[in-house]
Amino acid sequence: MTRGRDGGAATPPAQQRTLLAAVVAAVLAVSAALYVGAGVDEGTRERGALVGDRGAANAPAAPASTGTWVASWAASPVAGEPGTGTTGLMDRSVRNVVHTSAGGTSARVTLSNLYGRSPLTVTHASIAVAAGPDTAAALPETVRPLAFAGNPAVVVPAGEQVTSDAVRTAVPHAGDVLITTYSPTPSGPVTHHPHARQTSYVAEGEHTRDATGTAYTARSGAWRYVTALDVLSNESDGTVVVLGDSLTDGFTSTTGANNRWPDVLSDRLRSAVGAGRDVPRYSVVNEGISGNQVLTDGPGRPAGNPSGLNRFERDVLGRTNVKVVVVALGVNDILRHPGTADPDAIVAGLNELVERAHGRGLKVVGATLMPFGGHRGYTEAREAVRQAINSEVRAGRVFDAVVDFDRALRDPYDPRRLRSDYDSGDHLHPSDRGYTRMAEEFDLDDLKGGTPVRW
Repeated sequence: MTRGRDGGAATPPAQQRTLLAAVVAAVLAVSAALYVGAGVDEGTRERGALVGDRGAANAPAAPASTGTWVASWAASPVAGEPGTGTTGLMDRSVRNVVHTSAGGTSARVTLSNLYGRSPLTVTHASIAVAAGPDTAAALPETVRPLAFAGNPAVVVPAGEQVTSDAVRTAVPHAGDVLITTYSPTPSGPVTHHPHARQTSYVAEGEHTRDATGTAYTARSGAWRYVTALDVLSNESDGTVVVLGDSLTDGFTSTTGANNRWPDVLSDRLRSAVGAGRDVPRYSVVNEGISGNQVLTDGPGRPAGNPSGLNRFERDVLGRTNVKVVVVALGVNDILRHPGTADPDAIVAGLNELVERAHGRGLKVVGATLMPFGGHRGYTEAREAVRQAINSEVRAGRVFDAVVDFDRALRDPYDPRRLRSDYDSGDHLHPSDRGYTRMAEEFDLDDLKGGTPVRW
């Protein structure tokens, strides 16, 4: 028996697979017709044609699809994957498992070669709904090939990304989707997101449309190439993007459990909408990078693990139909500074993020920095910096609204430390229960409204 979000019993995995297959089959039956068209999404990214198994050229006439394009899942490209600099993943099928926020009737996928030093040639790609948790197998009726400007193959230049045409397919909310790519030629290093807390798979040879998953004998704890999954949704009107570090990335959460706090927040928001609460119908996507800082990039060119300031355009403003930004950054600026970090500089960086979001009409919710007493990087001087930053945040001089993670997770008897049941054991990252508590602390009403007037 598995645990529900409320801590009670949830539907067993076998029943979940049966129910998911029935729901997907029903939606596919209703959505069997194909729509071919082109347009512009929010004026920022060109939308591809909607295609089915046989491509747009053979599609029968059908009514125009309705809904709103939103981001259902996203992950920040972090760096080139070690050990892939020469050949990349030549002659391998990479099956990424991603967990959706919003469901939809069509989908499109973004592939990145940001950290590659040579063109990435993808000759086959597909999308499918996973047959269940912790598996490379797909529900056979959901496997769809992806196309790029009408072609099954695409070449992604070094340092660039590409978005597929939209494909007509039923994407479930809060479900696992398989995005598979095959590259026959050397193309390294591989752009990846480590610490995915999700198991993905690799097969030798071209197996992008294999529903059985039998060929996928190798496992991976990273997402490779894939950085976004957008859906045409009737259940979501926009996207919430969470910009954060390892505490958002879910560094110590249980692999495959989807218990990062943005996952739990997405579930809460959808449940509240279903219960009739007056809250926005938004998807939630996670743009956390472990070790990320507000001010400082990682090494390399292009920089690995770029700062919040330097990746804001790419990871936040570049997402589809963004309505609200949540910023949970700053602790690494304290812990990774060789001396005493400057709280004024960190706050100034946070303010710059807010101003850039406001320039696009986006509301910004910010988080207080959680305690790290007992961690190997703890010092009284660093604690003083944390308190100074939290004081500015709580005073309303940084963000439009505040979620007080510090208050929610600290030990009431020693506020410099995490409460023991919310601590993973390293005194910095939360346990699964701690991540859930973070999402519970978030006031869903803070997602309402646009950019407030600030004097």
